[in-house]
Amino acid sequence: MITNFKGKTAVLTGAASGFGLECARIGARLGMNLVLVDVQQDALDQASAEIKASGAPVLSFRLDVSSADQMEAMGQAVFERFGAPHFVFNNAGVGSGGLIWENSVKDWEWVLGVNVMGVAHGVRIFTPMMLQAAAKDPSWQGHIVNTASMAGLLNPPNMGVYNVSKHAVVSLSETLYQDLALVTDQIGASVLCPFFVATGIGQSQRNRPAELSGDKPTKSQLIQQAMTGKAVGSGKVSAADVAQRVFDGIASNQFYIYSHPKAINSVQTRLEDILQARNPTDPFADKPEIGLQLKAALRAP
Repeated sequence: MITNFKGKTAVLTGAASGFGLECARIGARLGMNLVLVDVQQDALDQASAEIKASGAPVLSFRLDVSSADQMEAMGQAVFERFGAPHFVFNNAGVGSGGLIWENSVKDWEWVLGVNVMGVAHGVRIFTPMMLQAAAKDPSWQGHIVNTASMAGLLNPPNMGVYNVSKHAVVSLSETLYQDLALVTDQIGASVLCPFFVATGIGQSQRNRPAELSGDKPTKSQLIQQAMTGKAVGSGKVSAADVAQRVFDGIASNQFYIYSHPKAINSVQTRLEDILQARNPTDPFADKPEIGLQLKAALRAP
């Protein structure tokens, strides 16, 4: 149980928008030291200025989380300024969809690089620092939060590369939780699995590196962008709501954190498919009109 956040240090990737920014705002209100990491310079500058204006000590880095070298340099700078961080939010993520065979090599490299390797770098760089701090001080406590998605527990169609990346984050996080429990009682872990929430992920292409820029989007990719944009834009739960759930989850040492707890019914159906070795259930069984629209759009000449 972690109840005192004042004076503690948090590293947040994807900190200039969405969940990252909202978590940083909560951290500032709680009197934390904040390390803001993002790939978009203008948004990072704006976020840093806002958090600094609230009185919180801020260290900011414009970098690509998929880069081992950039992440390692950031980790060293954080350690020199604040020591081992108490909290790490491996939150940066990008979205990409379309029929799975239409994803290019560059699509795979970009999405897995940010969504999977970005989390892996955060875990491998900061966990040893945190373990060292815990070994030196029996009262020291820390927590790592990795942002996955409900797409890490389900496999919605036409979102293949994203699903794969988020399943990897859930697996990494569950393993991290178990591995930490083997060696310490002082550091916890959580995985955040949001459903459709209004964040900047729908406009991920704005930050795609030139060397990994894709070909012209396929029809299925354009259809998915439109559907995801509509679902995200109409979301009733805000990024600020989810950020508060994350801090509540840390305080209660809750591993699975959901933005939409009712969406877990679909996960139960998937697990029953697996247990009974039955073919995957139609993901649109409870909203057939959406499935029919998607099928018609994809099959149209």
